[in-house]
This record gives sequence, structure tokens and C-alpha cells, in this order.
Amino acid sequence: MPELTNPRAERVASVRALVGRSARSRSGRFLVEGPQGVREAIHCAPEHVRDLYVTLAAAERYAGIVSDAVAARVRVHTVAVDVLEAMSGDAQGVLAVLDASEATLTDVLATRPRLVAVLARVRDPGNAGSVIRAADAAGADAVLLTEASVDVHNPKVVRSTAGSLFHLPVVTGLSLVDAVTALRSAGLAILAADGSGDYDLDDLLDVAGPSGNGRPSGAPDLSQPTAWVFGNEAWGLPEHDRALSDAVVRVPIRGRAESLNLATAATVCLYASARAQR
Repeated sequence: MPELTNPRAERVASVRALVGRSARSRSGRFLVEGPQGVREAIHCAPEHVRDLYVTLAAAERYAGIVSDAVAARVRVHTVAVDVLEAMSGDAQGVLAVLDASEATLTDVLATRPRLVAVLARVRDPGNAGSVIRAADAAGADAVLLTEASVDVHNPKVVRSTAGSLFHLPVVTGLSLVDAVTALRSAGLAILAADGSGDYDLDDLLDVAGPSGNGRPSGAPDLSQPTAWVFGNEAWGLPEHDRALSDAVVRVPIRGRAESLNLATAATVCLYASARAQR
């Protein structure tokens, strides 16, 4: 029989409350919903996983997750279906509560990063999570979110990362000026992604490399350590933010689309740098 059967229990309410930012801030905990995210949390950050909640059907279907949690000494609770639904509408039978723990910019710089994504006042949780996932896929060393950006532990952000949140350092609450200054001091070029950029991304990729053949004077070399700065979904990067960069780069639009959304543009830029660096 399930261990938890009452959807009105105090424990259920406390878990459900973590959907809200205030409860996350007070408790220092957050939710990871769904088998993919929970699996990666247990594999990559087991010391931060407090509780695992699974329905009986999910415990059978995802037996590997349960056994890994037990091996990591995570508290595992079987729950009735309506209990899990009361906790989260997006759990797909599997839900974990984690202690929040974030890297610092000092931690990131100590690894001598070569590719970093910086999100400046990005507030859409789906976009933020997708950029973290893309940065992970492209082999980036870290993602930085400036102040006024979405809470990285927002459940939609966590879901959108598909587990990548646990694969690379994610630093939040930074001043863009401080982040850019520190990254530049660590030897990274600062490239702002903007549709009005002076440089075409494809052109830079064509001339990337130490030889510099055909690269215009002053143009950035994508093969060098780089931090990409991406702006808000609605208004992009204002002029004073673009001025902090070493160069402003545009993703070419070949068809009739007005623009690319943030996550897509970030993916293209990060993969261009990853290709040039490799």
C-alpha cells in the first residue's frame, strides 16, 4: 500500500508550496518533477536530494531511479496517485525535493572556462531552462543569470533543463557589469548576441582559428574562450548592455522569419563557438 494516501496532509501541502518562489526562499528547497530530471538529480547531486515521492506504478516502471535513490540514502516515499497530483501536476509519477545549492562565479572562474552563457534579465522560465539545456549540450562550462532574471529553481525552468541543471554550474543574482568584468579578466571575449550586430555569426565561423586568415581587423575569433551575452525575450539587449561587450554578433536570418527566439539564437551561438573551439 502507498505510504502517503491523504492529499490534504501537511506534508503534501508543504511540497506543493514549493511551486511558489516565497516558499522556496524560506525553505531553501525546490522541486524536480518527472523521471528525467529526478534521475539526473540523483545521479549528479544525490547529496542535495531530500525526498523522493513515487506512485506504485512509477516505482515499478522506474525501478532504477528508486534503487539509485535507496543506494544514495535518499528517503523514498510511495504515494497514492491523487497525493502526487496534489503535490504537482507535472510529476509523471516521480517527484523529488532538493536542497538548493548554487555555484559561485569564483567557482566557475577557477575551472578556467572556455565557453559561458550569460543571461541578462531573462525572465521567461521556458527560455531560461532551454538555454541551460543547450549550453550543456554544446559543452559550455557554465551559465550565469544576472539579477532580475527568472528564479532558476522555478519548476518550469527546472523541467525545461531536462536534467541539465545538474550537469554544469549555474550562477544567479549577478550584476551584468560584475559578471562581464570578471569573465574578461579571466581571458574570455565578451560577445553580445543581437539582431543588429556588426558581425555575422556565419562569417566569423568561416574565419575562426589561430591563423586568422580572412578575419577582419578587430573581429572576434570564435575559437578563443568566449562568453555569450543574451538579452531579455521582449527587448533584447539595451545599448548600455551591448556596450559592455567586445563585439555584437548577429545570427543571420536566411528566410522570411522576423527573428529567432532567445533559446534558438543562444543554441546557434553556443554551437558555433563549440565548433570553432574544437
